[in-house]
This record gives sequence, C-alpha cells and structure tokens, in this order.
Amino acid sequence: MTPPLPLDGRIALVTGASTGIGRVTARELAREGACVFLACRSEARARPVIDEIRRLTGRDAAFYLELDLADSASVRRCAEHFLRRALPLHLLVNNAGLAGARGLTRDGFEMAFGVNHLGHFLLTRLLLPRLQASAPARVVTVASKAHVRAPAVDWEALRRPTHSFSGIGEYASSKLANILFGAELARRLAGSGVASYTLHPGVVDTEVWRALPRLLRPLLRLRGLLSPEDGARTTLHCALRAPASESGAYYDRCRPCLPSAMARDPQLAAELWRRSEDWMA
Repeated sequence: MTPPLPLDGRIALVTGASTGIGRVTARELAREGACVFLACRSEARARPVIDEIRRLTGRDAAFYLELDLADSASVRRCAEHFLRRALPLHLLVNNAGLAGARGLTRDGFEMAFGVNHLGHFLLTRLLLPRLQASAPARVVTVASKAHVRAPAVDWEALRRPTHSFSGIGEYASSKLANILFGAELARRLAGSGVASYTLHPGVVDTEVWRALPRLLRPLLRLRGLLSPEDGARTTLHCALRAPASESGAYYDRCRPCLPSAMARDPQLAAELWRRSEDWMA
C-alpha cells in the first residue's frame, strides 16, 4: 500500500466539515498532522468538531470559515478570509453537498447544481493561485455514482427551479458536473504540481439527504447506508495516498474506475468550465 503523504505543517480546507463525511475527513486530516479549516454555514455546528480535533491532537489544528455554497458572495468572502491569512494551501476537499433540495440558489441556479458544482467551482478557482503556489497540492471533489443517472445536459434547465419531485435527477446532474469539473481541472493543471481527484463515497448516512422527501428516505435505508467513517475512506485515500500520476481519475472504494461515458467527454467538460466561468464571473 502507498504510504500516506506527510501532512505535518500542511494546510487543508474542507467544505461541509461540521457533519458526516466532512467531519470525519477534517478530523482524520488533523490527526495526520494537518491544520484544517472547516468551511461551513454555521459556526455553532462547526464548533464541536473544532473542539474534538483540538482534544484529539492537543493543538490548535482546526479553524472555522463561514461558507454558504448557495451564495456566490459568501463563497467569495470565504476565499478572501482564507487568503488574507497569507497561508499556503496544500489540500482543498470539496465535500459539502445536498440532495433533494428544491428551488434556486441566491444567484439563480437550480439548487443542487448551484451548491454541489458552482459553489465549489468558484471556491476552487479563487483558491487556485494559492494551491499552485503551495504545490505539491491536491483538490479532492466528492461526487457520486448517481452521476450515471444524469440525463443529457440541459443548460437552460440549470437556470430554472428544481423540476423533479425527488430532486434526485438534479442531484445526479450536479454530480456529473463534479466529475467533469475534476477531470477538466486536472487537464488545466497538468505539470503544475496540483492534482485533482473525484470520487464516489458510497451511499452514506449523512445530512446530504436532509432535503429528500420523507416518503423516499426509507428507500435509502433499504440500500444499506454506510457510516460517515466508511464513507470518508475514499476521500482520505485521494487526499493521502492516490498517486499524483492519477490526477483526473474518478475513484470508488479507494480505486480508480471509469465513470459514465458523459463524465469522460472532454468537450462537455470544457463547455461546463466555460459556462461556469461566465456564470460566476
């Protein structure tokens, strides 16, 4: 097995780190020696995680950053607050997400797409110069096997409120966008010392499903939900053990695997990047 990358003195930023996979990811990165910034909507909810990390590590290894991925102004403030600290950034984990939520973000995009993809796209783009200056560095984006259910991309639908009853179709499209983004990021960063990975964590018992209609939640239970600890394994593998030569790969169960044909389409990835840049300009 590849030994983990040394994290002593390294800086990581994890979105959605107050619960679930993000909480476990932040905790384990800190235990490996990293200083971790928890980018979350609520400081009150992040505080127990920060306190837990400080107890486990015996040092000030965790800090809060306010971040609402449904609001590009909040994303910009989060990046600015981090960059003002004049610290390096060695690891960005785009973990936060939601499924089943309905409506529009504050910027007028379908909720799942806006939060799961556009918010993370903007955050990554704003932090990219710092990541490049801190190389070797990594960007790890939590996607989902649900991307295989995504229909052909309807660019206009991304500017309209959630249409489906369950929101799962929109969730699938947002996770397809995560994988396309991760692959395009790797292509753009080739030779820079910054690697990009996307992954399927499994179907995990976390608050990502909090907005799913109640009558559909028992169906998830029947599938056998993983614990957040098990769900974080592949994230941590990509952060600590995945070879830099596999930048751009999509991982499942700590191994690279092929995503759907649409997720492997470089022209679609480039078009998504172009539109995302225009939308978040």
